[in-house]
Amino acid sequence: MNSVILWLAACLITFLGTVLILRRLIPYLKSKKLGQKILDIGPRWHKSKEGTPTMGGLSFITGSAIAFVAVAAIALITGNGTILPPLLITYLMASAYGLAGWLDDRTKFAHNRNEGLTAAQKYALQFGIAIAYVAAMRIFGFIDTIVPIPFLGREVDLGWFYYVIAIIALTGINNGVNFSDGLDGLCSSIVAVVAVFFTAASIKAGDGAAAALSGLMLGSALGFLVYNFYPARVFMGDTGSLFLGGLVVGCAFLLDNLLILLLVGLIYIIECMSVLLQVAYFKLTHGKRLFKMAPIHHHFEKCGWSEIKVTAVFSAFTAITCLIAWFGL
Repeated sequence: MNSVILWLAACLITFLGTVLILRRLIPYLKSKKLGQKILDIGPRWHKSKEGTPTMGGLSFITGSAIAFVAVAAIALITGNGTILPPLLITYLMASAYGLAGWLDDRTKFAHNRNEGLTAAQKYALQFGIAIAYVAAMRIFGFIDTIVPIPFLGREVDLGWFYYVIAIIALTGINNGVNFSDGLDGLCSSIVAVVAVFFTAASIKAGDGAAAALSGLMLGSALGFLVYNFYPARVFMGDTGSLFLGGLVVGCAFLLDNLLILLLVGLIYIIECMSVLLQVAYFKLTHGKRLFKMAPIHHHFEKCGWSEIKVTAVFSAFTAITCLIAWFGL
């Protein structure tokens, strides 16, 4: 019951905070001319999105921070204060990713271009945050190297290899969430589905920390969808997508079930792989492309799918993989 209360408080406060903040934030972003730049290589109909306010992820980062304070108060009042240290460390990790995204977004506007930080700068920040988070969780005893194997009902001690997997999961899934932020409502919709899964999993496990974090995630995604569903009135930017990516992986850490991300986050793995394969194929064939455009959601768009159809199919696919993952818990 305590897990449900914590989840409900986190979700509702984040949702309301996000919606109310966006009502003020969107006009402010417009007044500062903080609009999205559109690449010429993208679908030609995306040019109409040029100038749409971005960095809207600041809304749910702020809303979730307010909700976090409320959740902390409820946890202390109800005698569940032990959930706060791992929850705080995980929330700070997600916020650090959000800050890295904000730096990237700000660099784009400072140089008036679509590209912000260099790839080396981005990955240095992302790996640095991942290493710091894994180290903190290990030092304080919130994770160990023993992980459950989905569907088999067994556990395996990965030893030092656990830390390699953990850091790859953090950076890989985070980038996958970031890649999925390319169509109106796509990133938010997928994250909402993933958040529902982690909500059910955390309540089933009676894990208050994971329940609270999944509530923050769901409230963020749904609150932002109010203004981000097609046709979008605001984009979250790297500020928002990297923050949400941190929450997604953070839930798996709190539930001590990293391997479940292979199913729950399969769409993110596919998004990442489509980019890697596109780049590799392009170099090996001296200019040929494997997909019409990467990440793969743009490939389907160039095949004639509407943004709403891509969002619906990708969300449904994620719902199916999450349902399969549920039976593997």
